[in-house]
Amino acid sequence: MIGLVGIVLIFVMVFGGYIAAGGKLGIILHSLPYEMAIIGGAALGAFAIGNDLPAIKQTAASLPRVFKGAKWRSQDYSDLLCLLFELIRIARRNPVELEPHIESPAESPILGRYPRIAADAEAVALICDTLRAAGMNYDDPMQVEEVLEKRLDAHLHHAMHPSHALQSLADGLPALGIVAAVLGVIKTMGSIDQPPEILGKLIGGALVGTFLGVFLAYGLVGPFSARLRAVAEEDAHFYHLIREVLVANLYNHSPAICIEVGRQNAPGHHRPSFNDLDSALKATRKDAA
Repeated sequence: MIGLVGIVLIFVMVFGGYIAAGGKLGIILHSLPYEMAIIGGAALGAFAIGNDLPAIKQTAASLPRVFKGAKWRSQDYSDLLCLLFELIRIARRNPVELEPHIESPAESPILGRYPRIAADAEAVALICDTLRAAGMNYDDPMQVEEVLEKRLDAHLHHAMHPSHALQSLADGLPALGIVAAVLGVIKTMGSIDQPPEILGKLIGGALVGTFLGVFLAYGLVGPFSARLRAVAEEDAHFYHLIREVLVANLYNHSPAICIEVGRQNAPGHHRPSFNDLDSALKATRKDAA
């Protein structure tokens, strides 16, 4: 919602201020389709050249997140800690009992109680792979932690690609606006024998290209890129929390301590309180009984 408010505010203040200052929209509206075709077409072509098809699809699929925000909510962090608590308790009590949950997570009744987490392939794979590694009796938890860190860095790098792609597009839009403006000037020079009122409209139309390129770059595409970067970084905290809890488990801390480590590493605005989490864990124990 806040994203839509921002877009409306940009258009109202830019064009409202222009009209309030005595500007006329006629010249802009007349030139807009042609300038947009030049700038937008060139931008899309450059975007297609600079990215492969999977990257283009990923970027297109990520655009709604500008308005929806991060995937993971406060309840998801609480559910994740409860899920990890259950799995760690089972692993400590009977490692053989844990195997069906990590070998066939789609059929796990424990994971089934948390459908949003179970539907995320990366989260499930991270949990299952790390618990599987713990069952292999690694004698160096730091080695597992290093592997997880590299894995999370690679996942974040992939998640950041739409932001990088849009930022590259935003960087090129002002120059494409100049291209459109130069073409407009060339067109104007072909009518140099016309009276000043006609030349003024032609020059004004040419300058719409420069305006449009800068406006799209800094008013829309650039902010979209920044928002996607912030969303990707926020969602990354969810996967880092998994790492912190399961690494604590590798150091043989008690399940309660492992979960508290995770709670402390949750983002402040998503971190459950100690009492709320304790109540959720008690409910988890009761359901498991």
